[in-house]
Amino acid sequence: MESNITTIKQIKILDIPKIEDKKGRGNLSVIEKDCIPFTVKRVYYLYDVPSNAYRGGHAHKNLYQFLIALSGSFDVVLDDGNQKKTITLNKPNKGLLIPKGIWRELENFSSGSVCLVLASEEFDEEDYIRKYKQFLQFKS
Repeated sequence: MESNITTIKQIKILDIPKIEDKKGRGNLSVIEKDCIPFTVKRVYYLYDVPSNAYRGGHAHKNLYQFLIALSGSFDVVLDDGNQKKTITLNKPNKGLLIPKGIWRELENFSSGSVCLVLASEEFDEEDYIRKYKQFLQFKS
């Protein structure tokens, strides 16, 4: 049985390849092959989130996520049950890899921000841990 003891140390910012156009027409980033360490089975995005609102507030038992700020910025508050860390995402060529078993909350969305999420699994309500007390029990 795989351990539920994932930690803040396993959270990584990964570079997404950036192709700069020599004619000044903008940049292109591509996620393919082994850019992220899982096969993408679900893609969704958050947008029009008011600056005083937050998203997330849960953990996953098995699912891994890769978050990218396609536009604007937002903070990701991460919690492994022992430590907390806040990471600001604000570059479309950087992504945040969140392993299973990490509590996450997204907040401080700038105007016009868009958060793209690539997930290792399709939606499964049974995979969510939505109550923090249950999250701590899952981690022990």
